[in-house]
Amino acid sequence: MSFTLAIVGRPNVGKSTLFNRLVGKRLALVDDQPGVTRDLREGEARLGDLRFTVIDTAGLEEATDDSLQGRMRKLTERAVDMADICLFLIDARAGVTPTDEVFADILRKRARHVILAANKAEGSAADAGVYESYGLGLGEPVRLSAEHGEGMNELYSHLMPLADEFEKRAAAEAPETEVILNEEGEAEDPDAVRQPTPERPMQVAVVGRPNAGKSTLINRILGEDRLLTGPEAGITRDAISLQLDWDGLPVRIFDTAGMRKKSRVQDKVEKLSVSDGLRAVKFAEVVVVLLDAAIPFEQQDLRIADLAEREGRAVVVAVNKWDIEDQKQQKLRDLREAFERLLPQLRGAPLVTVSAKTGKGLDRLRAAVEKAYDVWNRRVTTAQLNRWLAGMIEAHPPPAPGGRRIKLRYMTQAKTRPPHFVVMCSHPDKLPDSYSRYLINGLREDFDMPGTPIRLHMRSQSDKNPYKSKKKSTPSRLRKHIHGKGNPPK
Repeated sequence: MSFTLAIVGRPNVGKSTLFNRLVGKRLALVDDQPGVTRDLREGEARLGDLRFTVIDTAGLEEATDDSLQGRMRKLTERAVDMADICLFLIDARAGVTPTDEVFADILRKRARHVILAANKAEGSAADAGVYESYGLGLGEPVRLSAEHGEGMNELYSHLMPLADEFEKRAAAEAPETEVILNEEGEAEDPDAVRQPTPERPMQVAVVGRPNAGKSTLINRILGEDRLLTGPEAGITRDAISLQLDWDGLPVRIFDTAGMRKKSRVQDKVEKLSVSDGLRAVKFAEVVVVLLDAAIPFEQQDLRIADLAEREGRAVVVAVNKWDIEDQKQQKLRDLREAFERLLPQLRGAPLVTVSAKTGKGLDRLRAAVEKAYDVWNRRVTTAQLNRWLAGMIEAHPPPAPGGRRIKLRYMTQAKTRPPHFVVMCSHPDKLPDSYSRYLINGLREDFDMPGTPIRLHMRSQSDKNPYKSKKKSTPSRLRKHIHGKGNPPK
């Protein structure tokens, strides 16, 4: 049985470091300055033979208003309510602070199970803080060092009895399940047609400039305020992934930090945030580039869309804040014209108008994401490709540099995700880029592959006779017979 463990505590006590230690990866951003984490980040943790979900939370602040710190605190309190166990982390070297005492009282009232842990407890300098923590009334503290991996066995001994309790409860409440069998009596393979499943959901990353509304859009898709939002630009720092069922489509969606121009990014944490977002683009299958309707297709928007295309990802362009646009028809015509002119490498990609605030247009966005994914996985047979290639050559023959015509012999699709085609030809190095673009545009139009990145590789196939330069050899026994030596060959 998998349980949920929320790591809570005031800022800069080492929550994200412990989170990374438990999941075995550097998923959460870590820095010396307090308040780096703002959203709830979930991960699959492993400790000995225990498997559970761990939640990294923002540092608990004493603010209770609608400020950024107040909204962060509400999100952390929500994690406390939804978690099975809360791991309350304090800084053993700093000792127990008045803020720790306030939040210990809150956890006693709200959390179902609380484990107290004193982090940064390596060495004798932390002894005083560990002894102080007994006064919080949360039992004996677990002495940890998340940075060095000390105290994990002790944490395991605290979690094991609670994990057994959750397992027994789940076994008693678990309903009977049925396995769907096919006609041969075997379990059906949900991945047989490479469609998204709950086990292997579609990976979708939402990217864009700061304050474009990425977190608000994902909250609207989820139907709950799961991600921290607000009028301030640059709230999101981590690339947060969430799994959901989007009207029957299993999706893992990544919320990324806003990406500003590289010259403007000076803060170390912002550099880490942008790097985290770029990594999310590389692992995604579909990238939703979110634009602000008031200032669409800024230079940074074009760079982000071009990055997704160069990484070979299916791209959907979504224009947010459409609810406040007055002249929608004229604006939409201008957007389409700018899209075709500024992003020719994504010709035909879906352009969808949405409102993250009201939820209008989300059905169109979902349909566009699903279609982009299908096109990204499309495969064309070799027979179809070669019939098509013959027609393209007849309509527009390749050039003849130096009087020798380049011959395109045959074509095949090497792989999908994105579609990758190989053309066997003579003198591939002399074929101009314009002719490659002619073939790529034809592939998009004739095989219904709008917007998806298409890779076209020209491979050399020499028409020379490989034996032309070799001399004809005469068997040695026959040579001796010709020259009057030896017996004639049998």
